[in-house]
Amino acid sequence: MTAHHIVYAVEDDGIGIIAIDRAEKRNAMTYAMLGAFIAAVRQAGEDDRVRVVIVTGAGGTFCAGTDLADLATIPGETRGVRGAAHEHDVWWPIVSCPKPVIGAIDGFAVGMGAEFTSQCDVRIVTNRARFAWNFAHRGLVPDTGAGSWLLPRLIGPSRALRLLYSGDFLEAAEAGQIGYANAIVAPEDLMDAARAEARRYLKSSPLSLRAMKSLVWRGLERDVTDHMQAHVEALSACFKSADHKEGVAAFLEKRPAAFVGR
Repeated sequence: MTAHHIVYAVEDDGIGIIAIDRAEKRNAMTYAMLGAFIAAVRQAGEDDRVRVVIVTGAGGTFCAGTDLADLATIPGETRGVRGAAHEHDVWWPIVSCPKPVIGAIDGFAVGMGAEFTSQCDVRIVTNRARFAWNFAHRGLVPDTGAGSWLLPRLIGPSRALRLLYSGDFLEAAEAGQIGYANAIVAPEDLMDAARAEARRYLKSSPLSLRAMKSLVWRGLERDVTDHMQAHVEALSACFKSADHKEGVAAFLEKRPAAFVGR
């Protein structure tokens, strides 16, 4: 599927690829592209063929943020936000995707592009990747809310605020040092490394992965009592699942598991 420079494809092994493909504009997002991107992430989450999702950009750039020329067509005084506060899949489509999402990040990830990298579960980056939350340079706050909520939880409040206040670039090497990047590779090795990471997850129960993703991300907003209630419910459901039965049988029979996601 290609719509508004967003490419969605499913590979034979169950890996879904979503690529932002507007290289001539460093993959800067228009309103139409953003809608197509959100729709593609939602489609990947619902697609039974897909077990792991990789989000990437074309042409040596992840995403240079919002296309300001497109944004300027609507005056700020009359410009609305993209959705209501409770519409998490509109603001944080990658977090809302029930499947593991790997960011394969090369070159610039700026503004909204940086925000989307924060929403990924895992980040594989190239040695020329550069992240910037430059919203203060435009008189804004982080536009998806990820920079002000997720980023401090990923790298700590002080590091996050320093990046937000300055708008400076976070270079690949430092991103690795502070744990924002999970692996750093050469640009030509990026997609192979992202696919290799995805294949590690293909060995796991899809049911378990969905439950763990929900527990981890939702756990950031719950107190311990509420988290443990959700944990007990998830563990109880897992005990009754076909995937748990298969996982135990595969171990006892010394063979790879054939999970069905139920």
